[in-house]
Amino acid sequence: MRILLTEDDRHLSHSLRRGLEEDGYTVDVAFDGEEAGAKAESTKYDAIVLDLMLPKEDGFSLLRRWRAGGVSSHVLVLTARGRLDDKVRGLDLGADDYMTKPFDLEELLARLRALVRRGNHVKSPVIKVFDLEIDTTSRIARRAGKSLNLTPREYSLLELLAQNRGKVVTRTMIWDQLYAQSEENTSNVIDVFIRYLRKKVDTGFDPPLILTRWGAGYMMRAEDSNP
Repeated sequence: MRILLTEDDRHLSHSLRRGLEEDGYTVDVAFDGEEAGAKAESTKYDAIVLDLMLPKEDGFSLLRRWRAGGVSSHVLVLTARGRLDDKVRGLDLGADDYMTKPFDLEELLARLRALVRRGNHVKSPVIKVFDLEIDTTSRIARRAGKSLNLTPREYSLLELLAQNRGKVVTRTMIWDQLYAQSEENTSNVIDVFIRYLRKKVDTGFDPPLILTRWGAGYMMRAEDSNP
C-alpha cells in the first residue's frame, strides 16, 4: 500500500519512513506543503500522514483544498497541535484520524491499517480466498494452513491482489502501489515478482489463485469463479 508522508522535520521523517517501510508500505515523502499538495493531487495514495505545521502551505489549507478538489485518500493528521479546537477543525476539514506528538509508532501503524481496511470495505484484518489466509496485522500468509515464506514486497503484492480479488490489477497499478517515485521502472520487474509469488502461493496447491489476463494484467481468483 502506498503512503504519502508529509513532515518537515527530516530526522523524524527519516525514522517514520523507515518504520512505515518495515511495515510493508511504499512511502513517498514531502517536506513542505507545496510538495505535498502536488504529490497528493497527482498520485492516488491509500493514506496520507499529514503534519499541520508545514512550510509554504499548512496542513489545514491542504486538507481544505484536497477535499474540495476530490482527493479521496485517507488522511491521518500527525501533529504537535493537540488542542481540542485544532482536532475538531482537522476532522471537520476532512481528516479521517488525528494523532498528536509525541506518539507511539505501533499505534500509528495500527491506525493506518484500520484506515486502509476501511478504504477496502474490509472490517476483519484477515483476508480469506479459498484456502489462502492473509493476516494484514502480522503480515503473515498461509495456504491450507502452511505458512508462506514471503519477502516484504511479495507479501505486499499478494495483499494487493487479494484486496482486488476478481478484478484485473494492471502492471501500472502494481508499480504505483509497490514502488516509490524515486525507484526506476524496469519493464519486466513486475512479471518477475509475479513468477516468484506464484511459486510460493500456487505450486502444490489447487486451484491456482494468481491468474494472468493477457494484455491487461493479473488477478486473484474470486471465490465464486470456476476453478
